[in-house]
Order: sequence, then structure tokens, then C-alpha cells
Amino acid sequence: MRVALFVPCYMDAFEPEVGIATLRLLRRFGIDPEYPFDQTCCGQPMVNSGCHAEAKATEELFVRNFAGYDYIVVPSGSCTHQIRCHMTAAEQTEETRQVRERTYDLVEFLHDILKVDALPWAEFPHKVSYHNNCNALRGIFHASMSERRDTVHYSKPLDLLRLVKGVELVEKARPDECCGFGGTFSVFEPAVSVKMGQDKVRDHTAAGAEYVVSADSSCMLHQKGCAGRLGLPLKFRHIAQVLNGDPV
Repeated sequence: MRVALFVPCYMDAFEPEVGIATLRLLRRFGIDPEYPFDQTCCGQPMVNSGCHAEAKATEELFVRNFAGYDYIVVPSGSCTHQIRCHMTAAEQTEETRQVRERTYDLVEFLHDILKVDALPWAEFPHKVSYHNNCNALRGIFHASMSERRDTVHYSKPLDLLRLVKGVELVEKARPDECCGFGGTFSVFEPAVSVKMGQDKVRDHTAAGAEYVVSADSSCMLHQKGCAGRLGLPLKFRHIAQVLNGDPV
């Protein structure tokens, strides 16, 4: 199995420890992923802003970097959603199509491909509120959606977190509500974004959470800022760090 690791540009800049945790976690399962050093961005910031044509060169570079791998693993649901569903500016060659189809979010890769059923090294004795990023939830279907009132309920990230010793999962009042980050939405609509973020972190707090865990650092960075300004004692952790057993 030939696997490549894509570390999103914002993660590389703000939370490189998440990329390291992802690498170490994959190695625990006998996978030594390759890291193409020319990788940059998947094009999501431009596409989110409606600048699809302007993302063409970035998307084409992504395809050149990741062509030929069996799997491309990404510790970000939103970037995975961009690649799989919205990487349309690049010419849709067979190479492009294969890259898009073979890109998996870390949670999907562990749950659906490796079918992980044990994490004997992982312990996290804390009350955890899980945040579903909107793209991960509604774009690549990490979990069933409360607004659809699905009769079959599932959650891939919670399945994995339940394998971690000591984790106590707490339930928010509005588990699937957006946190207000939305990429460039938070720049162009800051007042609405902040109010949504404040509502979200208050919901985590009311549920009794010590930590907020998510598969997307971007949403957590936004919520961390909101919680800090409100003086709420929440802490934030990427799911890769929890599953890898990284020390707090």
C-alpha cells in the first residue's frame, strides 16, 4: 500500500504538531507515508471565495504531487471535501480523477480502510465534546446528520474515540450546528461568525466538556479564540493527537 500524507497549509503554519501526530499514528499501523515536499495548498480558500478559476494552478500542482498513490491521507475533513468534491478547475484527466477518488480524511482512512478496532496505546481521561466540521459531516459523511432525522445513526469519529481509554463523551444541545468559521466566511461576515462561535463554545461548556476534539484544526482555532475571549476554560485537541496518545 503506497500512502501519501497531505498536511493542510493552515495546519502546517499554526498546528504542525497535528501533522506530526498523524504521521506517528499511521506508523503505528505499519504505514510509513510519503510526504511530497512540493505540496502547498489544496485550493480550498480560493474555491470557498468563489474564485474557482484562480485555483487552477494550485489544484494542478496538487495533482502532480499526489498522482500514483493508492491513498492520500489528510487530517482535515474540509480539505478532503475540497479535493474530492470541488477540485474542478484542474483539467479532469484520469490522473486528476484518481487523485480525487483516492483522497481520504484521516478518520475515514482509519475507520473505513484500516478498520481500526483497538488503540491500546491511547489514553485520554477527560470529558470530551466532539465537534463535527460541517464539510466533514455533510460533505464526506463522517456521521449521520441530526437535521435529516436519519433512522440509522452512526459516527465514525466517535467510534474511534470510544476505543481510547478514559474518554468520557458528553453531548451538546445542538451537536451539528456550525461554529461559524466557514473559512473566508469568518473574514467577510465577522460579526455573524463570532456570534455563532460564541454559541458553540457555550454549548460545549454547558455540556460539561473539558476538551473539544475535532478532525479539523480550522474550526478549533476559531472556537479557541471565541472561548478565550469569553473566559471559558475549554481546551482543544485534534482527534489525531488523542488517537495517537499524545501527552497533554
